[in-house]
Amino acid sequence: MKKFTKNLLFITVIFSTILNYAQEAKGNNSLIENEDYNLYKPINTQGVLLLFGGFPEDAEGIENEFQITDLANEKKVAVAYLNFNRKLWLEEDEKEQLALSLQELFTSNNLPSDNIYIGGLSSGGNMALLISNYLSQKSEYNLNPAGVFIVDSPVDLAALYRIAESNIKRKFSEASVGESTFIFNYFHDQLGNPNDTIALYEKYAAFTYETKDFQNLKDLKKTKIRFYTEPDKVWWKENMGVDYEQMNAFHIKRLSDFLSSQDFKNVQFIATENKGFRADGTKNPHSWSIIDKEDLLKWMLKD
Repeated sequence: MKKFTKNLLFITVIFSTILNYAQEAKGNNSLIENEDYNLYKPINTQGVLLLFGGFPEDAEGIENEFQITDLANEKKVAVAYLNFNRKLWLEEDEKEQLALSLQELFTSNNLPSDNIYIGGLSSGGNMALLISNYLSQKSEYNLNPAGVFIVDSPVDLAALYRIAESNIKRKFSEASVGESTFIFNYFHDQLGNPNDTIALYEKYAAFTYETKDFQNLKDLKKTKIRFYTEPDKVWWKENMGVDYEQMNAFHIKRLSDFLSSQDFKNVQFIATENKGFRADGTKNPHSWSIIDKEDLLKWMLKD
């Protein structure tokens, strides 16, 4: 009986070792889910990728459009798809609350904090920039990001206000007018008209080109930054009736050039062609798909 028990124990240990090895090899895609995020954590995590969705996107929506989980976990990178959305800027108390929420994510899941990358699509890119700058200022959270990236984000809020105003007058389509009317009214109520006073736009935006204000990015000077966009002029003209100067791509390029002129050494502007498609196959340059996933992870894991 003792011999049988010893043999059974030996077999159990061998089986457990093989199972752990197999889980580690494939990334161990077990889902840790709560109201704030969906997290996929591999064994021996070497990096953490935090993702903010576009204005209406929740964690499930991001993952559906940007399926990087398996590839990231294979490379020992944990992926957290965040439910924090419906924001174009952050108040100071919101930055603090979000930072505490992210700190809890790392603490409760025993995640390493020495290789953090934060990214987002559209308004989620604004969140990525703003919270990355905040975390870089606040050492008490111990969540200093190594890199941050955006995907076709409206980084200049004053410019976005004026584009919305122009779109309403042009009446290109019901969808365009509806979205622009929401932005125009919301900005006007919350931030005022930038032609009258631009102070609140400078306070909350990642960048205000006309006054060269970048106070919300100054602490990212030593952080790796990537700006993804697909300046498909034909698609934007045909579908939204806008010219290049009204596209996010135009304002992102101005920001990229400006930061480089301010001695930001690790800024990359990545303009893609014909990569913008939604998960259902619909062509749309304002999509997660413009990111080369392999290249993104290589960028994250490069010393």
